[in-house]
Amino acid sequence: MSAQTLNLFQDIVVDAPTTEGIKYAGSKLKLLPYILQLVRKVKPRTVLDGFSGTTRVSQALAQTGHRVIANDLSAWSEIFGKCYLLNTYPPEHYQPLVDHLNALPGRDGWFTEHYGGEPNGGCSVSDDGLKKPWQRHNTRRLDAIREEIDRLSLPDVERAVLLASLILALDEVESTLGHFASYLNDWSPRSYNKLHLQVPRLIPSTAEHSVHRGDIFGVLPQVEADLAYFDPPYGSNNEKMPPSRVRYAAYYHIWTTVCLNDKPPVFGKAKRRADTSDTVTCSPFEEFRRGESGHFLAVEAIGRLLREVRAQHIILSYSSGGRATAEELNDVISSVGRVVEVLEVDYRKNVMAGMRWTNEWIAEAEAPNREFLFLIEKS
Repeated sequence: MSAQTLNLFQDIVVDAPTTEGIKYAGSKLKLLPYILQLVRKVKPRTVLDGFSGTTRVSQALAQTGHRVIANDLSAWSEIFGKCYLLNTYPPEHYQPLVDHLNALPGRDGWFTEHYGGEPNGGCSVSDDGLKKPWQRHNTRRLDAIREEIDRLSLPDVERAVLLASLILALDEVESTLGHFASYLNDWSPRSYNKLHLQVPRLIPSTAEHSVHRGDIFGVLPQVEADLAYFDPPYGSNNEKMPPSRVRYAAYYHIWTTVCLNDKPPVFGKAKRRADTSDTVTCSPFEEFRRGESGHFLAVEAIGRLLREVRAQHIILSYSSGGRATAEELNDVISSVGRVVEVLEVDYRKNVMAGMRWTNEWIAEAEAPNREFLFLIEKS
């Protein structure tokens, strides 16, 4: 069966609502119209977003009338989930609080000590010889604002809205490659700008959404949905790439610290949280080893995920650079049900293709820069 080709940026089948988020290696912003296209085929009332990340998919689902169950392991994803899914106040409620935080004078604190640097003629290397993600004038504001958010002792959701506002503002003035595993040699132009908080683009509450923070296998027995969307943090299939370079806890460790404000022990040139060390943290979906069966542990985790979810339909995202091979992934999917439809993105050519049979996608899956969306119906 020949694949129908669609231009990824012009021939959008389903309009995606506006969502808000930070720079993120696993962002599905460009895929949102196609995720929603597959969602519409199922017509679900409740959708589980099992690896919600910056919550762009959850936000889009909420705005298109679905009840959303969002889950992620990260503290910052939980903050975004509470901000966009659980808030019941209008934006006007938060403007005085945001204005108050913006008016605070800066102060030297923990964040400035570890992550703030002086301009130094454009070079981001500070006195300790390390590159920094923010200029000191902004980390001093971060220190003041973060302490004040705790001092205000706000209810949980209101606190989450302010923390989301802070993270969004910090993302606008950072000097990184888009993550916090390494920082730029020279200050980015945006890092000279003044940190300024704004009220997030809040979503009017129309359904009783829920937000979880936990291991997906601990959450699955607690929830039931009509449709589940899974975008696990696949590990790289590059045997020479150290696992720490692809683990999301390491990439976004600073956002965790901004949320928790726990001033953790840090290590390395990037001043990573000690609890993001390779010896401490590891998602089974990012595992680079094979199990006793001879299959990658990451593939076995995907199989368990598809088997244990209590949902009739599943949308699964898969990247060609992931640990799972096409043949192995196809076997796993076939073991739990049938593929209703496959959508393929070629990021190099900026095209989207639609296919209906599982054997059509395998030949394409080994090529780089491919991403697939599977709509699966469980047996």
